[in-house]
Amino acid sequence: MIKKELCKISSQKEIAADIFELTVQGEFVSQINSPGQFVHIRVTNGSDPLLRRPISISSFDKKQKKMTMIYRMEGKGTSMLAQLRPGMEIDILGPLGNGFSIDEVSRGETALLVGGGIGVPPLFELSNQLVDKGVKVIHVLGFQTEEAVFYEQEFLNNGETYVTTVDGTYGRKGFVTDVMKDLQFDCIYTCGPTPMLKAIEQNYSDKKLFLSLEERMGCGIGACFACVCKRADDLAGVSYKKVCSDGPVFRAGEVLI
Repeated sequence: MIKKELCKISSQKEIAADIFELTVQGEFVSQINSPGQFVHIRVTNGSDPLLRRPISISSFDKKQKKMTMIYRMEGKGTSMLAQLRPGMEIDILGPLGNGFSIDEVSRGETALLVGGGIGVPPLFELSNQLVDKGVKVIHVLGFQTEEAVFYEQEFLNNGETYVTTVDGTYGRKGFVTDVMKDLQFDCIYTCGPTPMLKAIEQNYSDKKLFLSLEERMGCGIGACFACVCKRADDLAGVSYKKVCSDGPVFRAGEVLI
């Protein structure tokens, strides 16, 4: 059930260049159903900026009612969010969207988790839950440069982890797809920029593949149609799915990206 709640900030810190880790405590955390869901945050009590900011849920603990989010500071809204400190309260709407299903892979199988940039955070809770289920996890994390890298050790604690950077300043130089071709796995979960998702979908159409899309959102609950994408099975091209409420996670081939 979606709830709107004033949540208390437990901690906030910069973990990479302009990348912040924000942990809050709130009753609504008990309503989170799956890894890959997100929340809509109101960053100010005023009207500027007017719209809430969608932020991915990186991890959560239902017993302690704590949730951690990771976001990039890049605009007015997220810059204001980065100024908030522990003890302060923020207005959160959530949990929103449909996340990753861990039922798609069985104990003893291998899941490949591929993240690009700010698409990395929602894969962390997924990794935690898959490990708890007895699934082997392999992570491939792509970033632009060394100063943008985060959560490498956290993923390493769960399993095999590879890091790529476009400029080669850390890990392997190149793209996540350069590493993927040398790995063996049963299914793929991925989140990141559209070009990365397209490349993975084109190259691994024979695999069980789930993609989490990144789109600009207005309401976050499917009312404003600001984040629609075309259905792949609609030949007329007039049928759409809403990333915020039908997604953000889709099966490969379900929507056009």
